[in-house]
Amino acid sequence: YPQWPYCRKRCSYCNFNTYVVPAVDEAAVRSCLVREALTLLRLGRVHSVTSVFFGGGTPSLARPRTVGAVLEAVAGAAHLPAGAEVTLEANPSSTSASRLAGFRAAGVNRLSIGVQSLDDAELRLLGREHTVEEARKAVEAARGLFPGRTSIDLLFGLPGQSRDAWAQRLEAALELCDDHISLYQLTLERGTALAAQVRGGALPAPPQDLLADMYQAARTALVAAGFRHYEVSNFARKGALSTHNLSYWRADQYIGVGPGAHGRFVPRAEGGHSREARVQTLEPGAWMREVQSQGHGTRSRVVLSPLEQLEELLTLGLRMDEGVTQERWGHFSPQLSLQDVFGAPGEARALQQQGWLLLDSGGLRCTWAGLAVLDSLLPDLLWQLQRV
Repeated sequence: YPQWPYCRKRCSYCNFNTYVVPAVDEAAVRSCLVREALTLLRLGRVHSVTSVFFGGGTPSLARPRTVGAVLEAVAGAAHLPAGAEVTLEANPSSTSASRLAGFRAAGVNRLSIGVQSLDDAELRLLGREHTVEEARKAVEAARGLFPGRTSIDLLFGLPGQSRDAWAQRLEAALELCDDHISLYQLTLERGTALAAQVRGGALPAPPQDLLADMYQAARTALVAAGFRHYEVSNFARKGALSTHNLSYWRADQYIGVGPGAHGRFVPRAEGGHSREARVQTLEPGAWMREVQSQGHGTRSRVVLSPLEQLEELLTLGLRMDEGVTQERWGHFSPQLSLQDVFGAPGEARALQQQGWLLLDSGGLRCTWAGLAVLDSLLPDLLWQLQRV
């Protein structure tokens, strides 16, 4: 996961590790991304990489040459199969057809476009740079270059947004989209301009029952349009699931490169045997100095205990319609099966009886109803796991 931390402006709802600066020394950033990727791939003794995801920030502001240099480094240090999924996050305001063609030539084969809304007033509220017309043009250009592999992001639950307005946005999105949509409920994060407006009473906070209705309406509409609801926030048709994001939810190992990037891997070259949770230095200037002096800018590394790994597997795995499979659980817990932990009398059995969960020979997963309220189910499941 290479992280490009820069944006042209900060959106009103964003609390990510992003930076708006007058100028970027892209050659220096490129050199550091390549060096850190090589260092961490060697540290993890990585032999094969299944996917690469350029996130941010706004990675579509980087030059295609930068993306190509990182991919070349990865392919030189480990096996990157031909056709491996390579995704780039993009904003409609930095996705001209020629720029997208440059990214495709550099090795990108999937695009994730931050449309967020198909209403100009909502886009202004969110502090987005683009207009609805620019979003439409960007998605159409992307679908021409990346057919079947263009995803769009949409936000719902904006202050003042009605059920009917959301239904109209969904309808417009279904007319525009390719075969993958990510839907996110807007979170009012402390410290953001939008949260301050809501807290100060300038904008109304959306009621919880309205948010639940919006989510259920979206699920129903997308499934009716042929999409599989394969993860809490993600929908795909014609098999266009995101390989990279599936690897997170299945608790595979991954390497985070760039300012503030997160990773989960075993540092085998240091003699490590346990998975570590790693976070790279947040501020780009400090991160670059660390990479230049020691090959990487890892600010935090925590060895995950077997219990912590199972907690992550459960929390992430239940986000998918496939849930946590018996095979994947067995990889992390050879001694105690899913049945041993969650088949006994207790919270999980009660949740099964109430129709929220299923436990069978395939594994543990949420029902259709359970997936919508997963956050409320997890505390009981984690408590039951911790007591075993």
